[in-house]
Amino acid sequence: MKKYSIIIALLLIVIGGNPAKAQQDRTQSIIHSSLHGWEYALKAGFCIGGTAPLPLPEEIRKIDSYVPSMAISIEGNATKWLDEKKIWGLTLGLRLETKNMTTEATVKNYGMKIINTTGGELEGLWTGGVKTKVKNSYLTIPILANYKISSRWKLVAGPYFSYLLEGDFSGHVYEGHLRTPDQTGSRVDFSGESIATYDFTDNLRKFQWGIQFGGEWRAFKHLNVYADLTWGLNDIFKKNFDTISFAMYPIYLNIGFGYSF
Repeated sequence: MKKYSIIIALLLIVIGGNPAKAQQDRTQSIIHSSLHGWEYALKAGFCIGGTAPLPLPEEIRKIDSYVPSMAISIEGNATKWLDEKKIWGLTLGLRLETKNMTTEATVKNYGMKIINTTGGELEGLWTGGVKTKVKNSYLTIPILANYKISSRWKLVAGPYFSYLLEGDFSGHVYEGHLRTPDQTGSRVDFSGESIATYDFTDNLRKFQWGIQFGGEWRAFKHLNVYADLTWGLNDIFKKNFDTISFAMYPIYLNIGFGYSF
């Protein structure tokens, strides 16, 4: 969270600056940019979604619960309109965002590495209940094509590239058994209040990418309402991580407000 706070502070310094002269300079600069087809915006919103395998693998038999956590996004972007009527444009942005969720599932022969009561690790195939917490913070750069379908509505779509600032992929298993090292191996049972924790945070991939598409409605002259869907296209885990045998992708909807200059 420290990295995340530092970057937010730097953005506020850049936006805030020296109040009087900076405000005058920014106003003149914005007018000049607008005349040359440039538009700037600040956006803030909430993310809701999940990090999941697609399609759902046979190891996951049932999703027992899903709880979206508080997840926010803050973005600054610049749009260059490519024609005089400002119908087609290209946006480059910088976004700070969190992608969170908590789920419980019933699984069978699910790859798992648990931490036992003595602090050691057991790796094998888990059958039973799994509770997972995902809480990841990213610095994201979206590169989006813009198309205005009217004076108030526009559509956006394009790739995004993310760097993981802080990550957490952890949880615990309960009411089941672990066979190690495979289906025919020795069995360790957990029942009642007996649980075992796991933590795959160190195996999270630093760089991720995907596609983003959505729309924006201009409610007033400067105030916009937007909704964007981001769909990750590479596994959140590193290539050499094979405890979980299937890829997992972040899929999140971001809804919020923007202010255009």
